[in-house]
Amino acid sequence: MLRELVLKNRSYRRFYQNERISKAKLIQWIDLARLGASGRNAQSLKYAVINEPDLCDQIFENLAWAGYLSDWNGPIEGERPAAYVIMLNDEKLSRNYFCDDGIAVQNLLLGAVEDEFGGCILRAFKEKEIREILKISKDYSIIQVVALGKPKEEIVIEEMKNEDIKYWRDENGVHYVPKRKLDDIIIDI
Repeated sequence: MLRELVLKNRSYRRFYQNERISKAKLIQWIDLARLGASGRNAQSLKYAVINEPDLCDQIFENLAWAGYLSDWNGPIEGERPAAYVIMLNDEKLSRNYFCDDGIAVQNLLLGAVEDEFGGCILRAFKEKEIREILKISKDYSIIQVVALGKPKEEIVIEEMKNEDIKYWRDENGVHYVPKRKLDDIIIDI
């Protein structure tokens, strides 16, 4: 069951934009993030929830999508995220969130996938603009933007060839993600 969720949890970049996500559902996924491990148990991560279409449009305009797909500027209208969760660090609680962000976002996305949604973690964004749009206090650093929605694309995991780590799309829009073989990442000591 967990393996199936992990395999389904891909970086989705195209969604059924009209399939809205309720604030209550987003908060359920954030609760999964909250319950994960936290370095020193500082629990300094906070979350801004965006699911209103106008605000989603404003956030979308300040994101960069899929660096390896140089001929693609991101999802078109109708395929954009239905919601965003902005992960913040409360600098008053701790300036170092260690690896808490990775644990938290994985929990959040596994919850989304379990509910037949999906997402994409974005760290390429215009911080100043997003901070202004959402009126985020200087007490919070913006760590990442998680785009969420009902996935509208097929993603296939394939075996990596020739050490090429770049994901790609075929002529039908199927998104391929190369992964190293399990034997290649296990080190005998």
